Amino acid sequence: MKKFLKIFRGIVLAVVLLVGTGLIYFVSSFPKAGPAPNLTIEPTPEKIARGMYLANHVTVCIDCHSTRNFDYYSGPLEPGTEGKGGAEFVETIGTLYAPNITPAAIGNWTDGEILHALTAGVNKDGQALFPLMPYPIYSALSQDDAEAIVAYLRTLPPIQNEVKRSQLNFPLNLIVRTLPKPYEPQPRPATSDTLAYGKYLNTVAGCHFCHTPVDEQGQPLPGMDFAGGQEFRFPWGKVVRSANITPEQDTGIGAWDKEYFVGRFKEYTDSAASHIPTPNQDDNTVMPWTMYAGMTEEDLGAIFAYLRTVTPVRNEVIKNP
Repeated sequence: MKKFLKIFRGIVLAVVLLVGTGLIYFVSSFPKAGPAPNLTIEPTPEKIARGMYLANHVTVCIDCHSTRNFDYYSGPLEPGTEGKGGAEFVETIGTLYAPNITPAAIGNWTDGEILHALTAGVNKDGQALFPLMPYPIYSALSQDDAEAIVAYLRTLPPIQNEVKRSQLNFPLNLIVRTLPKPYEPQPRPATSDTLAYGKYLNTVAGCHFCHTPVDEQGQPLPGMDFAGGQEFRFPWGKVVRSANITPEQDTGIGAWDKEYFVGRFKEYTDSAASHIPTPNQDDNTVMPWTMYAGMTEEDLGAIFAYLRTVTPVRNEVIKNP
C-alpha cells in the first residue's frame, strides 16, 4: 500500500510539473502579435481632425469608452465623459470594462503602444485584449488612419477615472491570448473607388461586426453576413438585436435608396433629434445613430453602395426578443 501511494504521489507530481511547464510555455509564447512599433506620430492639425472624425463618427471608439445616456434614443454621450471609460459589459464569458483612454490613463504609453493596442489587441503590458474591443476590424485601418486616431486620443481632456480590470472566465482567459495577430496595414482605398472605399468604411465602422449573427464561440454564422440578429444587452439587462442590412427586399434594406439611407443617419444631427426621450426603454437601441450621424454624406453613400453588393439574406429580426 505504501509503495502504491508513493507511486501515485509521483504520478500526481509529474502531472502537476508537466501542466505547470506547459502553462509557463503558453503564457510566455502568447500573444504572438509582435512588439509595439517604435514610432512617434506628428500631431498635425489635419491628422488630429481626421482622428477626431474617425473616433467619433466612423470607428466610434468614443462610443464605448464614454458614458451613454439611455434616457434618450440611441444613448447619446454625456458631455465631459469622452474617453473616460468605465462602461460595464456583463457576459457569460465574464465581466468586461471599457478602459479609460484619456491622457490621464494612457499618457505614459508611447504612440506605438497605443497603435498596437488599437490594431493588434495587445496593451502596454503585453496582455491580450478581448475582441469586444474590436481590434480584429481595426486591424483593417490604414496606417494613416490608425495614426490619426492615436493623435486625436492624445488631445482628449484628461479625466481621472480608475476603471476595474476585466475578468474573463476559464478557459477563455487563456484562449484570448491566442487571438491577437501582427498589424499589417494596407493603404486606404481612394474615395473615387466607391465600392472599395465603402467596403473599407463598412469594416472599420463595424457594420459587419455588429450586424452579423454569431455562434456560441463568437464566430460569424456562415451565409449570414450583414443579416442581423446579433444580440446586445442594455445596461439594465434588456436584450436588443441588430437589424438585417442586406439588400433583401422584405426583411433587409433592399427597398431603401441612397437618399433614404443617408437621410436615416442624418436625421440625428440636430440637437433635438439627438436627444429624443425614451420613457419606454424597450423602444431604445444600442446603435449609436447620434455618432454615425456625423459621417459625411459621401462616406455614408459609399457604405450604402457597398451594402448593395452583398448577398441578400432573408432574415426577419425581432428587435426585442
